[in-house]
Amino acid sequence: MLIVHILSIPLIDYTQPIQNNVPKESSFPGGDSQIGTVGCVAVDGHGNLAAATSTGGFVNKMVGRIGDTPIIGAGTYANSLCAVSATGKGEAIIRSTVARDVASLMEYKGLSLKDAATYVIEECVPRGTAGLIAVSATGEVTMPFNTTGMFRACATEDGYSEIGIWPSV
Repeated sequence: MLIVHILSIPLIDYTQPIQNNVPKESSFPGGDSQIGTVGCVAVDGHGNLAAATSTGGFVNKMVGRIGDTPIIGAGTYANSLCAVSATGKGEAIIRSTVARDVASLMEYKGLSLKDAATYVIEECVPRGTAGLIAVSATGEVTMPFNTTGMFRACATEDGYSEIGIWPSV
């Protein structure tokens, strides 16, 4: 069984609603934070796929705002080809139907998981707004993002593991 996790939501605004002359602080330069989305994608030995995503949400969000996490196809999606869990700015992820688009590119254009996910993150959502983890039915894993960094990890039953925050060199 292959399990991949993400822990991140980039560029969250945690400032108080009304503040004057108070310097803005963030955990990382550019406003990235260590808390936020927790997502998981998995494939078993038979190629069955699953995806799950839990949001950390936004502080000071608009009343009635619904993020991408509960919208199947936007932040979370799984079918017979791949499982995808996304993180980032929900509005951008919803508009781009990020998770479903990865599966659609694999299904209708015959792209590999890596090529489909890279295309969606680099071409379909605005820069600095999203990242995702995905696994295919054959065990291919990809974790692209267009933000400063994205907490992510991957592990397989044969002992392979990968952990990252910043872009790979």
